[in-house]
Amino acid sequence: MPDSETNTQPKETKPYLSEPSTPPAALLKFRRPLILLSHIGVFAASLMLSFLLARNLQLQRDWLIEQYPLLLLFFVIIKLVVFGLFKQYRGWWRYVGISDLIGILRACLVSTLIIVALWYTVVLQIDSIRRYLQNIADVAQSIFLLDMFGTFLLLAGLRMVIRLYHEEYRAVETGRLKRFLIVGAGDAGEELLRAIHHQRVAQYDVIGFIDDDPAKQGTLIHGLAVLGTVDELPKICEAHNIEEIAIAMPSATHSQVRRVIRLCEGTKIRFRTVPSITDIASGKFKVSQIRDVDINDLLGREAVELDLNLIEAFARDKTILVTGAGGSIGSEMCRQLCNFKPKLLLLIEQAENPLFYVERELHQKFPHVTIKAIICNITDKRRVEGIFEEFKPEVVIHAAAHKHVPLMELNPGEAIKNNVIGTQAVAGAADKYGTGNFVMISTDKAVNPTSLMGSSKRIAEMHIQDLNRTSKTHFVTVRFGNVLGSDGSVVPIFNKQIAEGGPVTVTHPEMKRYFMTIPEASQLVLQAATMGRGGEIFVLDMGEPVKIVDLARELITLSGFRPGEDIEMVFTGARPGEKLFEELSIKGEDMQLTRHPKIAIWKNIPMDRDRLRGSIQELVDIANTQNYGEIVRKIKELVPEYIGGNNQHTDT
Repeated sequence: MPDSETNTQPKETKPYLSEPSTPPAALLKFRRPLILLSHIGVFAASLMLSFLLARNLQLQRDWLIEQYPLLLLFFVIIKLVVFGLFKQYRGWWRYVGISDLIGILRACLVSTLIIVALWYTVVLQIDSIRRYLQNIADVAQSIFLLDMFGTFLLLAGLRMVIRLYHEEYRAVETGRLKRFLIVGAGDAGEELLRAIHHQRVAQYDVIGFIDDDPAKQGTLIHGLAVLGTVDELPKICEAHNIEEIAIAMPSATHSQVRRVIRLCEGTKIRFRTVPSITDIASGKFKVSQIRDVDINDLLGREAVELDLNLIEAFARDKTILVTGAGGSIGSEMCRQLCNFKPKLLLLIEQAENPLFYVERELHQKFPHVTIKAIICNITDKRRVEGIFEEFKPEVVIHAAAHKHVPLMELNPGEAIKNNVIGTQAVAGAADKYGTGNFVMISTDKAVNPTSLMGSSKRIAEMHIQDLNRTSKTHFVTVRFGNVLGSDGSVVPIFNKQIAEGGPVTVTHPEMKRYFMTIPEASQLVLQAATMGRGGEIFVLDMGEPVKIVDLARELITLSGFRPGEDIEMVFTGARPGEKLFEELSIKGEDMQLTRHPKIAIWKNIPMDRDRLRGSIQELVDIANTQNYGEIVRKIKELVPEYIGGNNQHTDT
C-alpha cells in the first residue's frame, strides 16, 4: 500500500433540473417582428376598448371611421418608441415576473404622459386635424386614462397567459411525473417550485409543502398547500404516494436534515436538497440546482471559523512540502494551502496515479501557484534528504501514513516502516535542513491504542515531540478521527455494497466512530499549525461519535431503499485491532484549551530521550522480520497503554 490513501476526486455539484428547451428556430428568427406585431395589436385593442367605454359601449360612425384611425396612428408611433426605450421587445414572455410587470407599467405611464403633452401642445393646434377630433374633446382625458390601464392589463395578461401555458400545459406533455414534496415553505421552497414550473420538460408533480411554522399550516403557495409539519412527514408521504422529497432549507443544520431522513427510514423515497445559503448568496449556485442528499449533509458540521491572517502569514510565499499528497487528507491540504499563495508547493507521494491526478487538478484550479510533483518513498532516507537539500522547504505537512487497521495487523512490519521510519526520515531531514515548521497528522487511534497502526502513530508522535526539544524546527502533531469519504473508509464501502444490492456489512452493532469532513479537518490542521510553538500534540474537536449501524441505515435510506428489507444488513464481528469506540475528546484534566474552540492540546510527560531512541531503534531493527510477537513486545515497552497484540497467528 502506498504512503497515502488513494486520492478521492471531488464531485462537482451539477444542476439536477434540466434546462428548458429552446423554441423552434423559425420562431426565434421572427421573434422580434412577432413581438412588435403583438404590441401593435394590444395598442389597437386597448384604444378601441377605451373608445367603447368612453362612449357607453356604443359603436358610432363618427369616432369609429374618422377619429379612431387617426388617434391610433398617433398612439402607436409614440408607444412603439417608448416601449422600445424601455426594452419591452427583448424579454422572454414565458419567464414574466414582477420586474417585467413594473417595466410595462412604467412604459404605459411615460407614453401616456407624452401623448397628453403632445395632444394639447401640438395636435389640437393643427386646424386640419382638430376638426376631425373636436367631437372627442370632452372625453379625451377619459380615453387617455382608460387606454393607459387597458394597455397595461392587456400586455400583462398576454404575457401571463404565455407563462401559464408553458407552466401548466406544455410542462405536462411528457407523461407520468414523479410525485414530489418540498420540505420548507420559505423563500427557497417557493423559488424551487417556480424553477420546477419553468421546466419545459417536466419531471415532477409537486404535491405540496411541509413546514414546522404553525402560521403556514394550511396556507397556499402558488396553489399548493402546506400539508403539515416535519413530524407528520411519514403519514403525508404514504397518503400522497410521494416518490421524492426536496429539503428546501438552505440554512438548515445537519441535525435538521438528519431528522427528515430518519423520519422517512423504511420508505423508498429519494431525497434532494438545495445548495447552502452561503453558496446561494455568493452566486455560486441557484436554488434550482438541487442535488442528492449525501452523507456530508447528515454528518458534516458547522463551518469552521479560521484566523485567515495567521494562516496566510504561515503559508504565503513559503516553500511548502506535503507528504502523502495524493491521499484524501494530503490532497485537501494542498488545495487549502494553494488558497494562501505559497511560493512553491512540493507534492511528495509514492503512488504515481494519485500524484498525477492531484497535480493535474491543482494546476488547473491554481495556475498562479508553482507546483512540483515528486515520486518518493518516505522511508528512503537518502531520497528524502536529497529533496530537502535541493528545495529547503520552510513548512512541512506530514500526511503520509499507512492507516488501515486490519491490514497493519496482518503486515506489522509495514506499519513500523512507513509510520515510524518514514516519520524519522522526513522529520530528521526537516531538522537537518532548517525547516521552520513541521506538522505531523496523527489519528485518534493513537489514544490508548489497541492496534499496530495506532501504536505506530503514537511512537511517531513521541519521536517528533522528543526531536523538538533540541531542534530549531517547530514540530507539532495534530490528532483527529475519521474523515468522510476518504478511500477505503466506511462510507464508500457502504455505498459500493448498496449499489451491488447488499448486504451491507457492519462489524458490530455498538461500533462508534468520530467523523469530520476532509476540508474541515484540513482547515483545522492549518489553524493548529499556526498556534504551535513546538512540541504540542493538538487534538481536534470531532463532535459526537456516530454509531456505524446508524450510518449504514441512513446511507441505505438516502439511496431510496429500506434497511433490512430491500438491503440486508449483516454484522461480521470486530476486526483485528479495532475498538468499539475511539477516545478523542478536547475535555478533561489532560487537555489544555486553546483560543480556538475546536482545538485543544494534550498534556503528557515525554519519555527519556536515550530510552526512547534506543527502543525505537530496536523496533526498527525487527520491523523487517514481520514477526508479530516481537514487534508487539517492543511496542508495549514504548507504549505501555497499548492493549493490543493478541493476533499471534499472524506471525510470519
